[in-house]
Amino acid sequence: MQASLTSAIPMPRRPRLLVAGIPLHITQRGVNRGATFVDADDHRRYRDLLAETALAHDIRVHAYVLMTNHVHLLATPDRTDDLAYAMRRLNQCYVSAFNRRHGRTGTLWESRFHSCLVDSERHALTVHRYIELNPVRAAMVEEPARYPWSSARANLGLSPLDFLSPHPVYCALGADPDERARAYAEWLRSSLDDEDLTAIRSHIQQQRALGSPRFQAMVAKVLNRPVQVRPRGRPRTVALSQENSNG
Repeated sequence: MQASLTSAIPMPRRPRLLVAGIPLHITQRGVNRGATFVDADDHRRYRDLLAETALAHDIRVHAYVLMTNHVHLLATPDRTDDLAYAMRRLNQCYVSAFNRRHGRTGTLWESRFHSCLVDSERHALTVHRYIELNPVRAAMVEEPARYPWSSARANLGLSPLDFLSPHPVYCALGADPDERARAYAEWLRSSLDDEDLTAIRSHIQQQRALGSPRFQAMVAKVLNRPVQVRPRGRPRTVALSQENSNG
């Protein structure tokens, strides 16, 4: 009886991996994978709230996509303490408006948002592409520029968004906006390989630091915490111990 009571006690939440000035891949899903955006007004409302939140809390948004039942952001907070408050405020305002419009009550999001630190040297542009290719992978559109609820059109130089803040790795693609847009269009046309997809998904799921070993070592030293993805299944030492005890 005691064991079952102990197992029922929820584990405390681990603090997020946050370092000021380092971008984050942020994602949040609808409860039971239900719809979080029903129509264009919902998408527009969330985008406007995102813009207001980013401005109010000095959060630089580099890329985003609003899917039917989840969102992805690539953003850099200037002050780590502001991120959780900003996201909570954004979500509360959006859920309140969504519930009023659609005559519902209760929660909309599955849980608190997930976040993953991203190494700027290579991985930031890869996550940038991963986010804007979401509608293509979901077979909603054939080209990312055809999806109206992402940053793709802005980053391709087709439809500017004032609240977007180009990441330095994006800016390094060209000497002027037109050159950057052309280079980024080529980058978007090259699909992500399975290794990149697996790495991005596993790091956001476990909320770890996506990047080179040097980047991970730096983050681990700064935060004094493990930052690498844990392998699936039981730790090998535990498995070996049980095998030995079973003879």
